[in-house]
Amino acid sequence: MSDRWRYPLGNRVFSSLVGAILGVIIILTSIKTPVLAAPIISNSNLQRAESMQSEEIRAIIKQAGDAWVNEDAEAFASLFSQDGEFIVPGNRWVGRKAIREVAEGFFKSYSNVKVEIKQIIIEGDRAAVEWYWEDREDATGRLNRADDAIVIEFKEGQIVRFREYIDTTTWGG
Repeated sequence: MSDRWRYPLGNRVFSSLVGAILGVIIILTSIKTPVLAAPIISNSNLQRAESMQSEEIRAIIKQAGDAWVNEDAEAFASLFSQDGEFIVPGNRWVGRKAIREVAEGFFKSYSNVKVEIKQIIIEGDRAAVEWYWEDREDATGRLNRADDAIVIEFKEGQIVRFREYIDTTTWGG
């Protein structure tokens, strides 16, 4: 078996990441959407409505990944609501302007971004995303790799909260 697939079961970082991902999955699957007085909807119409929403969410997530790959800070920021949050370990930015500025700053120091979406789990207006991330630090040439779990909340077709849980240890990044 290659080292890529060998997980250090005793490793605290790995165990914490697995626990966090399982926690996100449990939370997402336990969310109950309140039932309001509404006309009865047939199962076929309900499934069609849910799949359209899911497809829209999947498209926005793909656009977010593409924005990073294309070094397009404006495209990334435009996916957020006016007061949307972008959170990575140790940092939080609120609003499109702040999100655009942090992405622009990133692109001044890093390049060759690669994003590979591994899976997306959607529940209502929330999604859990697992993607592989890679970039190159321009000043040193260092290759950075990470597995990334992201919890995203949507409202009216825009991101209101994008929170990343980044695992750089597994890849040795």
